[in-house]
Amino acid sequence: MKTALKISNIQKRYGDVAALDQVDIEIFDGEFFSLLGPSGSGKTTCLKVIAGFEVPDFGTIHLFDEDVSSIPPFKRDVNTVFQDYALFPHMNVRDNVGYSLKIKKTHKNDQERLIEEILQKVKLQGYDSRKPSELSGGQRQRVALARSLINKPKVLLLDEPLGALDLKLREQMQFELKSLQRQFEITFVYVTHDQQEAMSMSDRIAIFNEGKIEQIDTPINIYNKPKSAFVADFIGTTSIISKKDAQSCFNYSSSFSIRPEFVMINQSENSDFNFTAMISDIQFQGSLYKLLLEKDSILINAYYYPNSSHSINLAIGESVNLSWNKSNITDLDE
Repeated sequence: MKTALKISNIQKRYGDVAALDQVDIEIFDGEFFSLLGPSGSGKTTCLKVIAGFEVPDFGTIHLFDEDVSSIPPFKRDVNTVFQDYALFPHMNVRDNVGYSLKIKKTHKNDQERLIEEILQKVKLQGYDSRKPSELSGGQRQRVALARSLINKPKVLLLDEPLGALDLKLREQMQFELKSLQRQFEITFVYVTHDQQEAMSMSDRIAIFNEGKIEQIDTPINIYNKPKSAFVADFIGTTSIISKKDAQSCFNYSSSFSIRPEFVMINQSENSDFNFTAMISDIQFQGSLYKLLLEKDSILINAYYYPNSSHSINLAIGESVNLSWNKSNITDLDE
């Protein structure tokens, strides 16, 4: 596969804080690649370094084999979409979308054609005369996307672009963003702290933690084969069992994680691990109950589906039998 973006040994410090510590990433042409991590983990700094808004202390950035490390932002063939949209409030949709074409002095007929094409693709036909203040949050986001995509940059950088939207609209825009990325066949580099967002949209994900990358992999592998306790705990819901607890309570030699969907309740036949635990919390989540159980001060997450063939007494303080198979646990490095 052709490499679109290569970040090599990038280091960036702010005083005593290492925002980026020897970061290496290779992103392929046409890939939807997400930078995921908690606040302060380095993902946004990494995006700013790619865009040229921040200069790294050390390391190089290559865009389609061209070293752009010392090239200013406006000369890099990338565009950035921000969370606050950064639209011109005094301009209507058409003028916002076509602003870069006007600056480049693109022929008037070509401007009109390109604006019509992009407005159709982002589903904003008929909104071209409206000002940003007359649009919904989702519509403003589409305008920002159209403005960034109209020049067909080699790489589009997106800095938490859906963070200001409500849940329902955010889920809708996730689908539309992925659809647009396929249509344009442009490499997307997407920053988010939302695990579900990254997992549902990305081809691959880089997990950031304190300026370092913990793991780069596909969403499926990150969920099923986390390489560290941080990744296992950060992505989705899981139970982390330390090496000490694994040895003393489960006669197992390594630290491990177990996802709640693999924890069986009162179904111990032919399973590798069997023990009794007490229900310490119950959360109703629609089609299922999320249970927090305790065994010898170890906390374990499990799901209970009320439509299943067996039933249990869901009450805090009740004891139930838990079990799981060795094939469903993931060994972790400590």
